[in-house]
Amino acid sequence: TKIRTNEPMTAVPCRRRDTCRLCGGNDLSMVLALTPTPPANAFVEEAAKDIEQPCFPLDVYFCGTCAHVQLLDIVDPGELFENYVYVSGTSPTFVEHFDGYANDVTRRFEPPAGSLIVDIGSNDGTLLAAFKSRGFRVLGIDPARDIAAGANKAGIETIADFFSHELAAEIRESHVSAEVITANNVFAHADDLGGIVAGVRELLAPGGVFVFEVSYLADVIADTLFDTIYHEHLAYHSVKPLKRFFAEAGLELFSAVRVDSHGGSIRGMAGLAGGPHEADGSVADLIALEQEIGLDRVETFRDFSADIEALARRLKDLITDIKAEGKSIAGFGAPAKATTLMYHFGIGSDEMDFIVDDSPLKQGLYTPGAHIPVLPPDALYELRPDTVIILAWNFAEPIMDKHSAFLDAGGRFIVPLPELKIY
Repeated sequence: TKIRTNEPMTAVPCRRRDTCRLCGGNDLSMVLALTPTPPANAFVEEAAKDIEQPCFPLDVYFCGTCAHVQLLDIVDPGELFENYVYVSGTSPTFVEHFDGYANDVTRRFEPPAGSLIVDIGSNDGTLLAAFKSRGFRVLGIDPARDIAAGANKAGIETIADFFSHELAAEIRESHVSAEVITANNVFAHADDLGGIVAGVRELLAPGGVFVFEVSYLADVIADTLFDTIYHEHLAYHSVKPLKRFFAEAGLELFSAVRVDSHGGSIRGMAGLAGGPHEADGSVADLIALEQEIGLDRVETFRDFSADIEALARRLKDLITDIKAEGKSIAGFGAPAKATTLMYHFGIGSDEMDFIVDDSPLKQGLYTPGAHIPVLPPDALYELRPDTVIILAWNFAEPIMDKHSAFLDAGGRFIVPLPELKIY
């Protein structure tokens, strides 16, 4: 396998913290050691495909004080996000999800028409466009400079920067307080979560609401979704540690509901302490569930590690059999999670000839580390691989529906997670 997993190099800054990023405690135990990888979205151009990329540890730690699960090795966020290649708008599933999201938030909280809605990590502005179409003033904050520029060009005002307490104060001074602040699939990305929440507290209107979505640790464990662990995701959230964290920051987590995105997420809602939003019982219900399934116990994560290795053996045996028959394998989707899966399962350019992806930002590039070419989906029919592993498994159904012609022509799809299946 042409995957290189050398000791971390110093080309990209990486540091290690020694305290829990939610409670500040130092009772930390390593509960899972995944194969070191390059940054999961560090795609390279053809001119750089023969240059070895640095790999960094993917070790997961459990806090014995508050039960938060996290990475302690932190890759420089500027390297991770300023040249980001993921955009929400290329996925019809996410466009529909965010439209429903905007509808749910406006219907439940009824922010005044024309009030300000701010999205932290706004990407290409897909969510904010849904709010804007409902008559709200919108502002995005995202450090990915090119994506932010595209959002501005599309009419979604976007600041190309990382969100912070200082930036929140500037926005409040130049704009107004925000009735709604959102942060979707990014609240797990920051090392300084305290700084983000301080900024939210600064910018939020007295009766406003902070709404965030993050991958839910209960689903990660139940469905062996280990590939959601990569350097961009520093935190793996459950409700009990979050409730304590928000309370210590002067906010109240008053609602948390489960949603289907990314294989299972939670949508949390918080307001200023003493504000008008009353707890609806959902937070208490999920905390009870987490205790029942053992998210507050180290042993649960040791078992999780064993489940990952069992899945690895099954998929590797299947790939070995396919290659022994002289058949070819391609991948579908080049999401960040694919880097973790391919490295930990030892899938490199010897096993996989190419990957197709719908995003023009990734087409023509090479995957992080393994340097497998990323092509447009038409390559499935031009190059005709025998088997396609759907690396973007959370979109497996729409992918297979859209490319039923590949199956009709005798091809096979493999969906690796949450359960290994062959179609």
